[in-house]
Amino acid sequence: MTGKERLASALRHLGPAVGFHGWPEAARVGLGMALALLAVAFVLPPGAGVAMIAPFGATAFLLIALPNSPLAQPWSAFVGNGLSATVAVAVVLTIDDPVLRVVLATGLAMLAMHLARALHPPGGAVALMVALSPDLIARLGFGFVLVPVLAGTAALIAVAAVYARATGRRYPFRQPAEMNTQGTSDPPPTDRLGVSRDELAALLLEFRQSANIGVEDLARLIGAAETLAARHHTDGLRCDEVMSRDLVTVGPEAPLDRLAAIFRSHGFTSVPVVGPDHEFLGVVFQIHLIRHGLDPQLRADAVMTRNPPHLPPDAPVSAALPLLAETACDAVPVLDGRRIVGLLTRTDLIAALARMQPQGANPPHPPAAELHLGAGAAI
Repeated sequence: MTGKERLASALRHLGPAVGFHGWPEAARVGLGMALALLAVAFVLPPGAGVAMIAPFGATAFLLIALPNSPLAQPWSAFVGNGLSATVAVAVVLTIDDPVLRVVLATGLAMLAMHLARALHPPGGAVALMVALSPDLIARLGFGFVLVPVLAGTAALIAVAAVYARATGRRYPFRQPAEMNTQGTSDPPPTDRLGVSRDELAALLLEFRQSANIGVEDLARLIGAAETLAARHHTDGLRCDEVMSRDLVTVGPEAPLDRLAAIFRSHGFTSVPVVGPDHEFLGVVFQIHLIRHGLDPQLRADAVMTRNPPHLPPDAPVSAALPLLAETACDAVPVLDGRRIVGLLTRTDLIAALARMQPQGANPPHPPAAELHLGAGAAI
């Protein structure tokens, strides 16, 4: 490599390390920060002694722009800012030398945040502000910790939680597991990994990344990477090459007892409902009959799923993976225009993947423990 090439390579490392997430996200963050700081101004009126402190801007940015970050979680923000303020106030009230105040306040604040597992970068700014404001601290004392630091931080956390939900984000990131589509606490299949939470946490510590990414985000990335790898294994395979073609269908007026007879005789889990010229109208799954029973008053068009996820014949099989894994569909209709030409079931997909497995390859042993993620990866 020439000197010019080495220089160009070095300069590239000094460029932006974060991709541009688009104008909608930029607008979301800007509006969220404005609302968060407006809430602080409302909670801390001028009569409170100090209505606003500069570190609140950094805290608001972390909570709104990086709601998944371990540094932005409520414990990190509230305890980190509060501890830093407490330590710095104690230093200011006991140390007269201005340089020593700054050194001890910031250094001890960082130590306290580490020990409390409450790393929050704005906490360092809180400690520095306190160290540089001896007159203010002499007047307010430890009351500065309560107002404005803890009161303002609590307001920021509350706004961040509401704003995240309103804009499709999740904050706090660790939340109780929600029920899945089956009404149980098991996470979706795509969110189950063959490693434990402790193993992921150990990896983060080994690579010194625990402050940069949480266990939940790491698990999500691994799950997404595994799904992507599974799609690569099916590259070049199309839906019309593996789908079931000889379909047993019913019309919209078919009674439920006829559907039950088809399920019993063929062992199917789904039956397409078609109109004239095989026009696709919907699909009836076994669960529909379980829910409705064999009510003689009901017909197929009354219980079927209309407009389920579907694919064209030339779609790659990889496109069916998330549909069958993440939705309530047991089969994906394959449509040519409005006509159904096939049905891609979980059985078809598993058989196709099994055929692509190298001969003699042994499947991995099941892990002793699985990491279960659910509801924003509540672990």
